[in-house]
Amino acid sequence: MAVAIKRANPEQTHSIEIMQYSLSILLNTLFSFTVSLMIGWFTDKLVETLIFFFSFAILRMCSGGFHLKTALACNSVSIFICATLPHLTGFSDQTLIAINCFNFLTMLIFAPNPDVNVNISATSAPLLKVISVLLVGCNFFIGSEVIGLAFLTQSLTIITFKRRRLDEKDFS
Repeated sequence: MAVAIKRANPEQTHSIEIMQYSLSILLNTLFSFTVSLMIGWFTDKLVETLIFFFSFAILRMCSGGFHLKTALACNSVSIFICATLPHLTGFSDQTLIAINCFNFLTMLIFAPNPDVNVNISATSAPLLKVISVLLVGCNFFIGSEVIGLAFLTQSLTIITFKRRRLDEKDFS
């Protein structure tokens, strides 16, 4: 696909390698999304799966998090999580509050934690933290177990035990 795009417009496109990388991300996301939705549809949890997927994805865009080493691992884990966790609802209000508190504190302490391949400016980091905290904080008012679980899953991906400094060279 990248070669065909480059051939169609050689002057106004990026290198084939960059386009292949971008296309692989898009196609892997589309694959995970489609398979997760199919499972959600078959198990009568389509709406919950959609809510989970988008809640997880939106928070992930703002807060970052670690990535798995291969596309197969990423697809497999993403599908498993997005198709399984929406079924794990029905817990108490106190449990949801505890989950929301954990998510809130995790975002407050660790967000953003961008992947090593992502460059964000030092001035963007505080804004991304605020957005992440606000997103998680909204679930105190919404009270959605599915959103709470999606945010919990994403919160776990940003926790790091390495001390890091948030300065210009970390986000250049």
